[in-house]
Amino acid sequence: MNIIRWFDRHIEELLLTILSAVMVAVIFVQVVMRQLNSSLSWSEELARFCFIWLIYIGISYGVKKQRHIKVDVVLAFLNQKGKVILNIISSILFMVFAIFVIIYGFEIANKLLSFGQKSPALQIPMGLVYMAAPIGMGLTLIRLIQNLIKLIRVLQGKEKFEEPTIV
Repeated sequence: MNIIRWFDRHIEELLLTILSAVMVAVIFVQVVMRQLNSSLSWSEELARFCFIWLIYIGISYGVKKQRHIKVDVVLAFLNQKGKVILNIISSILFMVFAIFVIIYGFEIANKLLSFGQKSPALQIPMGLVYMAAPIGMGLTLIRLIQNLIKLIRVLQGKEKFEEPTIV
């Protein structure tokens, strides 16, 4: 149970740290190799793929920390219950979008895997690169459901409403 709780709290941070470290290390090695009049054929491709995965995992992290950009002018005019209801509505709309991306992203990635298309330098199946969208949005959907449960508990009076702070 502690392992599951740890993954729930830290999976995005772990993946983002690993992907960032790989991306920075590969780009650094490429810069050094270019200074030595040599070049790696696969480094930019790997950095690009890490960046793609970073973006989709980052969406989930932003939802988890409630740090996505939003227009909160309307929220300033609402009471606490109104803010919670508006947050519930926006979470549901985001969930619909996430489900759409999961379904169609998986279909596209699966087709690419069945075609056998591979990346030019690394020979990685392109379907794995395209899996970033459904996997990242799957994590996002989980975070949205967790946030929705918290918001419903606030409406029921079982939890206190915490407005996200801007850092």
